[in-house]
Formats: sequence, C-alpha cells, structure tokens
Amino acid sequence: MKIYQLYHRQVLRLPIQEAWPFFSSPYNLNDITPDFFHVTVTSKVPGKIYSGLMISYEMKAVFGISMAWLSEISHCDEPKRFVYEQRIGPFKFWSHEVALTEHNNSIVLEDIVFYAMPLGWLGQALNKLLIADRLEQIFKVRHDYLEARWGLAAP
Repeated sequence: MKIYQLYHRQVLRLPIQEAWPFFSSPYNLNDITPDFFHVTVTSKVPGKIYSGLMISYEMKAVFGISMAWLSEISHCDEPKRFVYEQRIGPFKFWSHEVALTEHNNSIVLEDIVFYAMPLGWLGQALNKLLIADRLEQIFKVRHDYLEARWGLAAP
C-alpha cells in the first residue's frame, strides 16, 4: 500500500480565538473549497468538536458523483490542533491534521494529510491521473480564500 502525504502551511492575520471556531466547523467546508467539491453535513454537529465525535457527510468531489463520508475527530486539543480520520469513504486511509500556532497576533495554519488509495495499482493510477491534482486544487482554493478573507501575515 502506497501512502501519500500533503503538507500546506499558511500564516494568516487572524487571532487564534477566531481561527479555531472557523477551522473546526465542518459547515465552513464549502466556503473554502472549489465548486467541484460540494459537501453536505448529514449529522448533527455540536458547537464544539471533541475527540471521538463522528461526523457524516455527502460529498461530490469527482465527476459530481455523490459519496458518503464518515469521519471521526480522533484528536482534539483546542485551540491548537485537531485530527479527523475517515472511517467510511472513498480512500483506503485518510488522516488530516489541522494545526494552529499563535505567532505575533497571527496564526500559522498547517495541514498535514496522509492518505492511501483503494484498488492497488488502479488506485495509484487514479491518484496520479486525477486525485492528487484535485486535492492540490482544494488546498489552492482554500489558500486563496483564506488570504482574501484575512490576509497573509509575515512568516
């Protein structure tokens, strides 16, 4: 099984007290992702996330095909970091850590993603031909949205 990794870092002019509620809410996903990636939260989500919280979604990420996704908040250290992991969904494995570090009235936002494709060599080919590019597009749109909303801070 091949494990892929994505890493993105951004420094935003945003206090951590404002950043945490924004990034920890699944209801903001459609604002920070491209149009081809549409998410509908299908479970009740409390105002604050916590370790063990399960969140279900319907998402359309590839060719408009609707897919079920169930994630678990496996780690939560408010307001510094949380990790959500796919329990049911299109990947063989998916783990996404969102880390927020305070720095001079700004935050350093880090996204650390590990994932594995299903279907062996066919999944690896799909990743190379489509999925890796789609994931990079998602983080590019997210970067641009966050920069436009809060502005970049000096690194």
